Amino acid sequence: MPELPEVEVIKKSLERTIYDLRIKNIEIPNKSLRYKINEKLMKKMINSKVLSISRRSKYILINLNNHFTIIIHLGMTGKIIITGTNKKKYKTSFYYELKDNKTKHDHLVLKFNKNILLTYNDVRKFGFIKVFETSKLYLSPHLNKLGPEPLSKKFNFYYFKNNVTNRQVCLKDLLMNQKFIAGLGNIYVNEALFLSKLNPKVRSNKIPFKKIKLLVSNIKKVLKKAIQKGGSSIKNFNNIKGKKGKFQQFFNVYGKQGNSCSRSNCIGTIRRIRISNRSTFFCDKCQK
Repeated sequence: MPELPEVEVIKKSLERTIYDLRIKNIEIPNKSLRYKINEKLMKKMINSKVLSISRRSKYILINLNNHFTIIIHLGMTGKIIITGTNKKKYKTSFYYELKDNKTKHDHLVLKFNKNILLTYNDVRKFGFIKVFETSKLYLSPHLNKLGPEPLSKKFNFYYFKNNVTNRQVCLKDLLMNQKFIAGLGNIYVNEALFLSKLNPKVRSNKIPFKKIKLLVSNIKKVLKKAIQKGGSSIKNFNNIKGKKGKFQQFFNVYGKQGNSCSRSNCIGTIRRIRISNRSTFFCDKCQK
């Protein structure tokens, strides 16, 4: 599943390609996703112009000049494919090479002026596409309970300290809780915990204050670096220009089970366990 850095890369890619374009036509080859596409409402977006593309958590928001916003969640296998003026297709998501893309899994095609197409393709259909009035967007059930963005000023030492005192869940689960912090996923939680020398199983209300400061800083550090490197190409993630993310080259623990710890002064080994049915990687010596 794409995590925050990958969705941010897709958002930036879309900004470069569909910003300020007008939707000339809409096709819905298959409306069946996690939620059925509202065809009647979606078709009302024809002739509207893209004012901006933004991101909230792992959601892509296409804001239009008709006071509506198209919200896209990629689920497990959702792919946004752009067909350029040269009729060449560019993949912006995970799991499959572009040559393996099957049009029978296309669910939405937005046809813009300048002969640019945006196609949403989803094999497993866990993603979704909805339309909301822009003024009521953040009242929607998808966005109204999300925690602060991890790269925002609202996510800081004081927020963490004030919201962790009475929580007895393990730290890994807390960081994966979208109501506590929006957009963090498994890869980047593992990496931030390693940098902070924190065990993913530790109870969240037992973390020393100095460790909270370090963890908040490292979460921001990991995400910024991942975005800078174009995300992580775990299963052929590419941005819209076909360039693969490179952050996987900087993994310290994710997928490294059995390897020696990358810290020069540590003799530990990277272990893999499951927490809440998710693979969790940590050093058995320096992450206490």
